[in-house]
Amino acid sequence: MQTPMRTLSTPPMTTTHLRLEGVTKAYGKHIVLDNIDLTVQSGEFLCIVGHSGCGKTTLLNMVAGFTKPTSGLVCINDRLITEPGPDRMVVFQNYSLLPWLTAYQNIDLAVKAVNPKMTASQRRSIVYENLELVGLKESAHKRPFQLSGGMKQRVAIARALAIRPEVLILDEPFGALDAITKEELQDELLQIWRRQKITVMMITHDIDEALYLSDRIVLMTNGPAAHIGEILTLPFARPRDRARLQEDPRYYSLRNYILEFLFERFAHRE
Repeated sequence: MQTPMRTLSTPPMTTTHLRLEGVTKAYGKHIVLDNIDLTVQSGEFLCIVGHSGCGKTTLLNMVAGFTKPTSGLVCINDRLITEPGPDRMVVFQNYSLLPWLTAYQNIDLAVKAVNPKMTASQRRSIVYENLELVGLKESAHKRPFQLSGGMKQRVAIARALAIRPEVLILDEPFGALDAITKEELQDELLQIWRRQKITVMMITHDIDEALYLSDRIVLMTNGPAAHIGEILTLPFARPRDRARLQEDPRYYSLRNYILEFLFERFAHRE
């Protein structure tokens, strides 16, 4: 099998936006992540792939500021990350919407929390702008129980984008959705990413999703003491057409390489 393009260095993009340097995370004697070095460029779409238990979510939580590394540095724009901030917004798999609030109110609450001096009229404009961005303007006054899974995730994405973050952090956002809805949201996410030139870090277990969405794929070794095994730089031009991409022989070379990494080189052993 032909070896795919891969690198452990920074791709030739613009400027370094996020930097993780010598990051280790331990809980007592249990080391979750060991000596992580990673740079993410401004406007880059980065996917992180690995088995359950390899510390992917722990890694994103440190970038989000929910937890601190045991040692090492996590920086945004060369500023140390020590706590959550509106420059980094997270979208979780389980939506995390307040069930007693409408879609509009869920987003408005987040905008008001970050911009308390903003007028109701200004917030209204931002909320509707982002609901329209994800195709949910007509569902603004529905509560979560009245929305499908895909619609709930659209609200969660709109809420995150309404804060105007620099970095969008996605923790398996489409993992609970059916295949058709997942593909629709992947395409919407790419459109938003291209339009807003936002930096994206995303966890996924779906290899095809990672190949379709990302500029680079970070492959994690197994835990405990997981580390970055390899970083693949994808050779596919943008914008991407899903059908044409899957006809590209390089696509299957990369796909098979990732499968071999996960299920042979770093397979879970009993």
